[in-house]
Amino acid sequence: MTDGTARPSRPRLRLLAEDASVTELELFFDLVLVFAFTQVDDLAAHHTTAVNMLRALLVLAVMWWVWIGYAWLGNVAQADVGLIRLALFSAMGAGLIVAVVIPEAFEDMSGGLHGPLVFALAYLVIRLIHLVSFWVISAKDPQLRRQVTRWSAGSITIGTTLLIIAAQAHGTAQIWWWIGAVVGDMGWTLLAGNEWRLNSAGHFAERHGLIVIVALGESIVSIGMGVAGLPVSWPIIAGVLLALSVSGLLWSAYFDAAADHVEKALKQARGPRRVQIARNCYTYWHFPMVVGIVALALGSKKVMAELGGTEDHALTGIPLLALYGGPVLYLLALIGFRHYATGVVLWARLLTAGILVALTPLAWHLPALGALALLAAVLAVLISWERWRYPECV
Repeated sequence: MTDGTARPSRPRLRLLAEDASVTELELFFDLVLVFAFTQVDDLAAHHTTAVNMLRALLVLAVMWWVWIGYAWLGNVAQADVGLIRLALFSAMGAGLIVAVVIPEAFEDMSGGLHGPLVFALAYLVIRLIHLVSFWVISAKDPQLRRQVTRWSAGSITIGTTLLIIAAQAHGTAQIWWWIGAVVGDMGWTLLAGNEWRLNSAGHFAERHGLIVIVALGESIVSIGMGVAGLPVSWPIIAGVLLALSVSGLLWSAYFDAAADHVEKALKQARGPRRVQIARNCYTYWHFPMVVGIVALALGSKKVMAELGGTEDHALTGIPLLALYGGPVLYLLALIGFRHYATGVVLWARLLTAGILVALTPLAWHLPALGALALLAAVLAVLISWERWRYPECV
């Protein structure tokens, strides 16, 4: 029996409003990337060699490209409604498989399925879900349909095809196929045009600010994992607090004197310029920020491991370069992020990055705790100066 009242039909799609905020489903989607960041950090920490660092970077680039595609998708159509809701849940499933297979992305483990091929095929599924979703959204938008067509002609075919080929290769050849896939994806997107839709500048900026927090959160997890199972000691307590301080200072560097200015420029821009700011400042400049944070996580984990020993040995080699190079890369990316949108160069940050590079040889000869303390001190001076110089930004 029914009362004769017609139920309202659920919309298949709902375009995002200008004043929209990030949805709970998008935050849920980001949990896959949290796990992926942890997997990349473990991959890098397993063998601290140059080749393994390159492998970790390439995997991180692929996972970033997964996330960035759905960040753009969620800015055109509301993520928790209709077909896009289904697309995000489906992409989460494939994305979780990709993240699980990260340890086998280059070298297959004995037994089970062929890890590199599973990684490549799951990535293909994610990209196809994304493409179909954009194709449906653009049905009544000729401009967006042209953009999606141009982009898909190269981006989908280059990245996914080369990763499938890489799954069958080994050694140096495999690395080059991976590099081709990443460069092909990122390069084709840059050249494919500026006719994308950006319905909400506030939503887009918030989305990327949250992913910075996610990455910084993973760096804090790495601090805890670095001392897990070790007896607590005063050096460990000091190291944990210093490492947390470094993550907090990097958080301040993003939100105090960069994020609001770029978001304002994005909101004021119109036409192709708006798309260019969104693509270059957020899609591209945020990637080295995330790389820098993941590198810092690796360095912090190695510091914690040193503090768990009977002696506080010096941190050298790739772990030290990650500890100092991560914040340097992060600061340089923030400079490019702010400059492209506003034309302003954050000279204090450029100077700080140079100082950290210059101090790296000194840190090479310091105990691990001393190297971490020196890094925290330099970043604290930068943030303190900016808070005094630009009080309106805090």
